Amino acid sequence: MSQTETRGPAWLVLPTFNEADNIESLVTAARANLPAGARILIVDDASPDGTGAIADRLAATHGGLEVLHRLRKEGLGPAYIAGFRVALEGGAGLVLEMDSDFSHDPSDLPALIAACERADLAIGSRYVPGGGIRDWSPLRRQISRGGSAYARRLLGVEVRDLTSGFKCFRRELLEAIDFDSVDSKGYAFQVELSFRAVRLGFRVVEVPIEFSERLAGASKMNAAIVAEAVWRVPLLRLRRDR
Repeated sequence: MSQTETRGPAWLVLPTFNEADNIESLVTAARANLPAGARILIVDDASPDGTGAIADRLAATHGGLEVLHRLRKEGLGPAYIAGFRVALEGGAGLVLEMDSDFSHDPSDLPALIAACERADLAIGSRYVPGGGIRDWSPLRRQISRGGSAYARRLLGVEVRDLTSGFKCFRRELLEAIDFDSVDSKGYAFQVELSFRAVRLGFRVVEVPIEFSERLAGASKMNAAIVAEAVWRVPLLRLRRDR
């Protein structure tokens, strides 16, 4: 019997904001790579481009797919936490997260799930042997790698890709985190959850993935998100929350 069967189904949480051009194709690709009985939860932050309506149409025709509509855009962290709460309440044994724009390849989902047979958190990593990035300029690669190295040095952890947003969590890990004390709104959220997992003593492994540019639409990265990561990361080490 597999890990997901003994622990409950796998849930994939997909946060969306203006992903109308990607979400239907992504759901199709994700379903093809998830185990039988897995569920997909789309968390839409009131996208003005109609993403939420597309998600509702998909949920009406696809079993195992549901949509959580949020009233406004509050950032990646709050969207994921809202989704995690729904997944845990729904009996999830494993909870996966990934971007909704094909920068993460759905064909890597089985590898992350398999890695959680021996770990509590599996991270899709660009910066371990076998991992990489496609379609990025040298400058963008340097900024991304430098951001992970900055967080790793300040926090004193060995995880190579702390900013990765492609993850698979065991239920027990998410239950051990006090969601109410998670303050990060943007991509610092990814650093914070990985750091908390290490600090709480959970087993973390990195699975090599190849990251690529989004398939369609505009990037959500901006100066405010970068600034939050720069000033918030040093504070994480001082926190005593779970």
